[in-house]
Amino acid sequence: MLKHQAQDIKDQVQQRFSNVAANYRTSKVHAAGPDLDRMIALSSLGGDARVLDAGCGAGHTAMAFASIADRVIACDFTRAMLEEVETLARELGINNVSAQLADVDNLPFSSRSFDLVVTRYSAHHWLRPERALVEFRRLLNPDGALLISDIMAREDYAQDTFLQTIELLRDPSHVRDYRISEWRAMLAEAGFASEVIMTFDLTLNFAAWTRRMATPRQNADMIKSLFNGASDDIKRAFRTPTRVTSDDFDFIIPSAVIRGTATRN
Repeated sequence: MLKHQAQDIKDQVQQRFSNVAANYRTSKVHAAGPDLDRMIALSSLGGDARVLDAGCGAGHTAMAFASIADRVIACDFTRAMLEEVETLARELGINNVSAQLADVDNLPFSSRSFDLVVTRYSAHHWLRPERALVEFRRLLNPDGALLISDIMAREDYAQDTFLQTIELLRDPSHVRDYRISEWRAMLAEAGFASEVIMTFDLTLNFAAWTRRMATPRQNADMIKSLFNGASDDIKRAFRTPTRVTSDDFDFIIPSAVIRGTATRN
């Protein structure tokens, strides 16, 4: 039963993102941001460094790291996304990024073959993040590091529930925005020491956010209804207008960058 459910979700991820892959290549949210700048600043890589961008999407993170690494492997579960990676590399004139079709919980690379593993705005789609972390631990050399940037649910249960609900209405392939405490527990279990490098509020425009994922109109309207019916505490937390009347409004979702370094066996 669980195996069939997992395959259903993976099939849904591939179908959803195959249909909207080009939207992510042109997404300003994915192309840049203070988290990406911080990730680059944290990475003191040598000239021969190898980087894995896990769950690369359209490849913006891989392209950013291509400027400081010898080789970047951009892997994703959706072939259409990898076609966008190749297109983006051509547009930017970057020739040290390779696209690889792969699932994060079963990666086709040799142990200790990377100096850095990065993932950005992808992990909330992973069915088994704990398995992916074990894979990353296997792939990193002894002095390597892992950088995770993603949406992070707040520790407050009501805010957590609200976030997961609007995410699922927008995109049924969403799995979970984990809390920072959950990430740190999973990292420890996988053999990483972790630290929170930064927390930040990701500002999203509702119209662009739903358009990027081709959210059905009825689902977008349900999300707006949830915003309008939310408690004052939820409205303050997500910084939504007192009353939402159109798609053209901004709101925020909590995000963070976490660094993991391999603990000694």
